[in-house]
Amino acid sequence: MSDISAIRAEQGFTPSETAFFTEAKGLIIDIMSMDVVDSFMVRVINDTAIQAGMLGMQVILCGMQPDVALTLIEMGRELIGVETALNLDQAFNRLETLIEEREA
Repeated sequence: MSDISAIRAEQGFTPSETAFFTEAKGLIIDIMSMDVVDSFMVRVINDTAIQAGMLGMQVILCGMQPDVALTLIEMGRELIGVETALNLDQAFNRLETLIEEREA
Protein backbone atom coordinates (compact mmCIF):
# COMPACT_ATOMS: atom_id res chain seq x y z
CA MET A 1 0.00 0.00 0.00
CA SER A 2 1.36 3.40 -0.88
CA ASP A 3 1.87 6.07 1.76
CA ILE A 4 -1.03 8.05 0.32
CA SER A 5 -3.36 5.04 0.44
CA ALA A 6 -2.36 4.33 4.05
CA ILE A 7 -3.02 7.94 5.05
CA ARG A 8 -6.43 7.90 3.37
CA ALA A 9 -7.31 4.61 5.08
CA GLU A 10 -6.39 6.11 8.46
CA GLN A 11 -8.56 9.14 7.73
CA GLY A 12 -11.58 6.91 7.21
CA PHE A 13 -12.10 7.19 3.46
CA THR A 14 -14.61 4.76 2.00
CA PRO A 15 -13.48 2.17 -0.54
CA SER A 16 -15.06 4.20 -3.34
CA GLU A 17 -13.29 7.39 -2.24
CA THR A 18 -9.98 5.55 -2.01
CA ALA A 19 -10.58 4.02 -5.46
CA PHE A 20 -11.28 7.47 -6.91
CA PHE A 21 -8.08 8.96 -5.50
CA THR A 22 -5.87 6.00 -6.41
CA GLU A 23 -7.48 5.22 -9.79
CA ALA A 24 -7.89 1.57 -8.77
CA LYS A 25 -9.06 -0.82 -11.46
CA GLY A 26 -10.63 -3.41 -9.21
CA LEU A 27 -12.05 -4.15 -5.80
CA ILE A 28 -12.09 -7.47 -3.98
CA ILE A 29 -14.52 -7.79 -1.09
CA ASP A 30 -13.49 -10.73 1.09
CA ILE A 31 -16.26 -11.88 3.43
CA MET A 32 -14.68 -15.15 4.55
CA SER A 33 -14.85 -14.18 8.22
CA MET A 34 -18.59 -13.45 8.05
CA ASP A 35 -20.56 -16.36 9.51
CA VAL A 36 -23.82 -14.44 9.62
CA VAL A 37 -25.20 -11.76 7.36
CA ASP A 38 -28.26 -9.55 7.68
CA SER A 39 -30.09 -7.36 5.18
CA PHE A 40 -28.14 -4.27 6.23
CA MET A 41 -24.77 -5.94 5.59
CA VAL A 42 -25.96 -7.19 2.20
CA ARG A 43 -27.05 -3.66 1.32
CA VAL A 44 -23.66 -2.24 2.38
CA ILE A 45 -21.80 -4.80 0.25
CA ASN A 46 -24.13 -4.20 -2.70
CA ASP A 47 -23.88 -0.39 -2.42
CA THR A 48 -20.09 -0.57 -2.20
CA ALA A 49 -19.99 -2.80 -5.28
CA ILE A 50 -22.30 -0.47 -7.21
CA GLN A 51 -20.21 2.60 -6.29
CA ALA A 52 -17.01 0.84 -7.31
CA GLY A 53 -18.61 -0.23 -10.59
CA MET A 54 -19.67 3.36 -11.27
CA LEU A 55 -16.00 4.31 -10.92
CA GLY A 56 -15.15 1.77 -13.61
CA MET A 57 -13.79 -0.87 -11.29
CA GLN A 58 -14.23 -4.61 -11.60
CA VAL A 59 -15.73 -6.00 -8.37
CA ILE A 60 -15.27 -9.51 -7.02
CA LEU A 61 -16.81 -10.92 -3.86
CA CYS A 62 -14.95 -13.86 -2.37
CA GLY A 63 -14.99 -16.18 0.62
CA MET A 64 -18.74 -16.51 1.00
CA GLN A 65 -19.60 -19.24 3.50
CA PRO A 66 -22.36 -21.70 2.47
CA ASP A 67 -24.61 -20.52 5.33
CA VAL A 68 -24.24 -16.93 4.18
CA ALA A 69 -25.12 -17.88 0.59
CA LEU A 70 -28.18 -19.76 1.85
CA THR A 71 -29.25 -16.76 3.92
CA LEU A 72 -28.99 -14.48 0.87
CA ILE A 73 -31.16 -16.86 -1.13
CA GLU A 74 -33.73 -17.13 1.66
CA MET A 75 -33.83 -13.33 2.00
CA GLY A 76 -34.31 -13.00 -1.76
CA ARG A 77 -31.29 -10.70 -1.99
CA GLU A 78 -28.98 -10.52 -4.99
CA LEU A 79 -25.57 -8.97 -5.38
CA ILE A 80 -26.07 -7.28 -8.73
CA GLY A 81 -23.11 -6.99 -11.07
CA VAL A 82 -20.69 -8.69 -8.70
CA GLU A 83 -18.39 -11.50 -9.79
CA THR A 84 -17.70 -14.17 -7.19
CA ALA A 85 -14.75 -16.37 -6.29
CA LEU A 86 -14.26 -19.11 -3.72
CA ASN A 87 -11.19 -17.61 -2.07
CA LEU A 88 -8.85 -14.65 -2.21
CA ASP A 89 -6.34 -16.32 -4.54
CA GLN A 90 -9.03 -17.08 -7.09
CA ALA A 91 -10.38 -13.55 -6.70
CA PHE A 92 -7.00 -12.00 -7.51
CA ASN A 93 -6.59 -14.28 -10.53
CA ARG A 94 -10.10 -13.48 -11.79
CA LEU A 95 -9.62 -9.76 -11.21
CA GLU A 96 -6.37 -9.78 -13.15
CA THR A 97 -8.10 -11.57 -16.04
CA LEU A 98 -11.04 -9.16 -16.06
CA ILE A 99 -8.77 -6.11 -16.07
CA GLU A 100 -6.62 -7.54 -18.88
CA GLU A 101 -9.72 -8.32 -20.97
CA ARG A 102 -11.09 -4.82 -20.45
CA GLU A 103 -7.82 -3.17 -21.43
CA ALA A 104 -7.26 -5.35 -24.51
